[in-house]
Amino acid sequence: MSAVEEKIATLGLKLPQVVPPLASYQPAVRSGAYVHTSGQLPMVDGALPATGKVGAEVSAEQAKELAATCALNALAAVKSVVGDLDRIQRVVKVVGFVASAPDFTGQPGVLNGASELLGEILGDKGVHARSAVGVAVLPLDSPVEVEIQVEIAE
Repeated sequence: MSAVEEKIATLGLKLPQVVPPLASYQPAVRSGAYVHTSGQLPMVDGALPATGKVGAEVSAEQAKELAATCALNALAAVKSVVGDLDRIQRVVKVVGFVASAPDFTGQPGVLNGASELLGEILGDKGVHARSAVGVAVLPLDSPVEVEIQVEIAE
């Protein structure tokens, strides 16, 4: 087990299997020293634990937890391409989408779930640039979706 996976375990979490694509794409692709993940939904054992809009059917706190699940799924996608999460040099960028009720403006707080988890797992290597975007709807009526870009050591 890699040091990163050991850290995940000490947080009481488990690196999941890669979520199979829902359409015609790959969960992650490597280009040079970078791995770019596709948008990851908060799937757990093949299902979404919640659906709906944040600020309506889903609370901001619940959505923050779902964003952390998305980040964990993104790390699984990275591992599927590079084999060993210890090769991560740094998380470069996180992009998150929040299916938002019309009056919900807390997208950055929701995406903190992903950012904070990456920081807990990777320390300084988890510090990244980020975009948090509110949208009308996401695939499968997911409340959140997160993609990451990471730099990999050769």
